[in-house]
Amino acid sequence: MAKAQTALSPHNASQNNKSIVNRIPASASDTIEWWVAAYFEVEVTTAASSRKVQRRDLELFVRFAAEVEGVAERALWSPRLTRAFQNYLRSSAIDDAGRKRGDRTVSRILAHVKTFARWVHRVRPFPLGDPVEKIKLPRVGNGLEVERALTEAERRRLLDAGDLLLSTGGRSRDRLRYKNTDERPIRRGYRAARNRAIIYALIETGMRRAAIVNLDLADVDFKRRAINVREKGGACHSYHISRDGLSAIRDYIEREQADDNAKWNSPALFLSPATNAHGDGRLAVRVVNEVWNEVCRIACVEGKSPHAARHAMGRFIMDKTGNVAAVQRQLGHKNAAYSLQYARITADELCNALDER
Repeated sequence: MAKAQTALSPHNASQNNKSIVNRIPASASDTIEWWVAAYFEVEVTTAASSRKVQRRDLELFVRFAAEVEGVAERALWSPRLTRAFQNYLRSSAIDDAGRKRGDRTVSRILAHVKTFARWVHRVRPFPLGDPVEKIKLPRVGNGLEVERALTEAERRRLLDAGDLLLSTGGRSRDRLRYKNTDERPIRRGYRAARNRAIIYALIETGMRRAAIVNLDLADVDFKRRAINVREKGGACHSYHISRDGLSAIRDYIEREQADDNAKWNSPALFLSPATNAHGDGRLAVRVVNEVWNEVCRIACVEGKSPHAARHAMGRFIMDKTGNVAAVQRQLGHKNAAYSLQYARITADELCNALDER
C-alpha cells in the first residue's frame, strides 16, 4: 500500500480531536488508506517495531476492503464489513508470507483494527456507526504462560550465581596456558558487578530486557527504592525494587560504573566496558541475553528467558498479597486482565493440590 498524503503536520497524540478535524482538508481523500496514514502521523506513539506490525495489520484490512467493496472508502466501512474481515482471518489460515495465522495473530490484527476504527470514529463518525463496536476478540487462552515463570528455587539459584560472578566470573578459559596457577586471570573488559546488578534488576523488579538497556543512572531513586524506566511505546513506569536489588546496583556504581563512564560520558546506568572500541556506552539487548544465559549456566537453570523473571514477580506479588492491583502497579499493565492471569496456577501445582485431598 502506497503511503497516502495526509497534509497534516506531526503533533502530540493527546491533542484534541476537534483540532484534528479542523486540520483535515475538505478536499482530502476519504479512503481508509488516507486515514491509516493520518492515524500514524497524528495518533500512534508506539515504538518503531510496534508501528511496523500495526501498519502491516491495517494494510491487510485495507487490501481486504478494496477487494470486497471495489474501493476502500471510509463511508463504506460498516459493521458487516468488519465481520466479513473477521471471518476472512479465521478461514484464511495462511498469511501473505506463508506462515500459519493462529488465534493470537488473529486477535492482534483485530485489536489493531479496532483501535484504529475507534479513533477514526471519534474524529469523523462513520455513517453506519462504530464498525467495530460488537466485534469480540477471540480468546487465546493463557497468554502469559505461568508455567514459564521462575520457580522460587530457580530464583534463589540465579541470585546465588549472580553473587558468584564477583569471585569467579570472567575467568580466562585457557586452562592449558594457566594450568600451573591457582586462579586464572579475569578477562579484559569483563564486568562482574554490572552483570550481577543486571540479574538482580531483572529478578527483583520484573522489568523487561529493553527497560534494562534504557535505564539511566538518574532513573534510580535510592530513597524511594524505585526505578523509573521507559517501557514499550515510550511510556514511563516506576518499578519498586528490593533492598538486595538496590544494593547490587549501588555496588556496581561504586565498583565499575564510574570508571567506564569516564570514557563514555553517558547517562546510561549499565555501560559497556571502556575497553570497547565502538558504541556510545549503552548496552544492547543482546548483551542482557548473554549475561542472563551465563548466569543460567552457572545456576543450572534451563529453558528460562529473562521474561521468566517478570512472570515470577507477578506470581510472587499475587501469592503475597492476593491483590490484582498490586501486580498491575508493579508490572505496569494497562489492562488488569493481564495482571489477573497471575492468579492462575501451574499444572504441577494443580496436581499437588489434588494429591493433598
